[in-house]
Amino acid sequence: MSEEMLIEHCSPTLAGIKTGSLFSCKADNIDDIKRTIRALNRMLSKKGLRILPIRYRKGRVLIYVYRPAYLMRDLGNTMAREILDARGYTCQNAEACIAHLKRNLADSDEFPHEIGLFLGYPPEDVRGFIENKAEGFKLVGYWKVYGDEEKAKHLFEKYKKCTDVYSRHFAGGKPLERLTVAG
Repeated sequence: MSEEMLIEHCSPTLAGIKTGSLFSCKADNIDDIKRTIRALNRMLSKKGLRILPIRYRKGRVLIYVYRPAYLMRDLGNTMAREILDARGYTCQNAEACIAHLKRNLADSDEFPHEIGLFLGYPPEDVRGFIENKAEGFKLVGYWKVYGDEEKAKHLFEKYKKCTDVYSRHFAGGKPLERLTVAG
């Protein structure tokens, strides 16, 4: 796992405009991955970010990069709570909800549909995805949109622009720590 991968897959989260990001990378040496994650957490935790390996499988690791304060806010949404409750989550805080999500990921080859709530997707879109079995959406981008199409289009453009800007600055020598917004 490299800093370049964080820029490529997590720029909107690093910029503080998205709750969380998820990406997969090779895990040839799990100890090296854990060391890298610890070092990145030491550097970025003061900026309000957390990086977790949430699943190891078939020589790959799934990395979750998120802002705990944003996640607490998002999971406090009434519709988000209803979705989580219906899927067996009984957690009272974000860390316990992440632990439950990790168990769900470990128990299945598929992604649990509620994972969108952990990435900052609108709860109405997560609910729409679950209820419609991924069909009948209005728009597809970073996620499948069932609710406010215009708002989602704006966010998709914002995320893309952010990633483009971050990639350019990182390639130009600006370090990850300086690109990460405190929040």
